[in-house]
Amino acid sequence: MKNYFVYILKCSDDSYYTGVTNDPETRLVQHQSCNHPSNYTHKRRPVEMVFCCEFNDVNQAIAFEKQVKGWSRKKKEAIINDNWEN
Repeated sequence: MKNYFVYILKCSDDSYYTGVTNDPETRLVQHQSCNHPSNYTHKRRPVEMVFCCEFNDVNQAIAFEKQVKGWSRKKKEAIINDNWEN
């Protein structure tokens, strides 16, 4: 069974990038070494993975990624700091 992960990167400009992957370590390396200027993280490197949540179902992971992308910065920082109540 394959696992999927929703992750949040903190970029060098203090913005956040949210994505989904089945291999967080490799995906982080890809973000760090990206040579595509049109990618969000390209001009915002270095990036740091500050949150990662595991899912067994790709559809649940994608749904959560979309949900997080719609959240405010304050709400993203609450889950990054493991403060789900806020």
